Amino acid sequence: MAPLVSVIIPFYNCPYVDQAIASALNQTYPHVEVIVIDDGSTKYANLIKPYRKRVHYIGKANGGTGSALNYGINLAQGEYVVWLSADDRFQPDKISRQLHFMLARQSVISFTNYDAIDKHNRVFNRELIPHFSSDIELYENFLRNTTINGCTVMVKKQLFASVGLFNEHLRYTQDLDMWLRIILSGHRFDFLDESLVLYRFHDEMGTQKNQGPLMSELAAVRSQYNPLLEQHIDTLKKANT
Repeated sequence: MAPLVSVIIPFYNCPYVDQAIASALNQTYPHVEVIVIDDGSTKYANLIKPYRKRVHYIGKANGGTGSALNYGINLAQGEYVVWLSADDRFQPDKISRQLHFMLARQSVISFTNYDAIDKHNRVFNRELIPHFSSDIELYENFLRNTTINGCTVMVKKQLFASVGLFNEHLRYTQDLDMWLRIILSGHRFDFLDESLVLYRFHDEMGTQKNQGPLMSELAAVRSQYNPLLEQHIDTLKKANT
């Protein structure tokens, strides 16, 4: 039996949410449930109305992206989980291609490449993820960059039982914190080098409006994890010699 995939869309006052939902519902893979977590929005909820009969729509008090993702993960019925920011879009075959990629490799987590779009859905940059020749090269990149776009990730839900859910105290770097915990727990990220996500750059995106707090939080996360990641990389290098 084909596995169910749960798509979690955290939503907070985003004018593109209808496009995100449509891209999740229009997947070529048929066994998908879409869970929209309204994180205390005060506007644009009307854009969801045409899709309410086709998605699970749940409202909650505002708690940030990490809390919305955790809420959705706890509700998810799928064997696999993906998430999609309310201002981004999936390509129609995103779930199908990534799921079959993971099943063929018995992966527990993977990520894909992605393209950048503007507020008018025009692609202005393609394949933003470089090709890494090894896991070590990927992990070394993590010492300086966030590397993985969360909307490109697919994870087997059971992985959360061992690594935990997103850190809800982190407002901007909850995804990086999660990836580092997964790496340090010894799990391997498999990379599907196909652009299957459209990542939107626009004036109201959180990473643009909250640069100060974001950089402060990022520095704290790096201070906590980089020494551990360096040790992990050294261990892998010694094992490969």
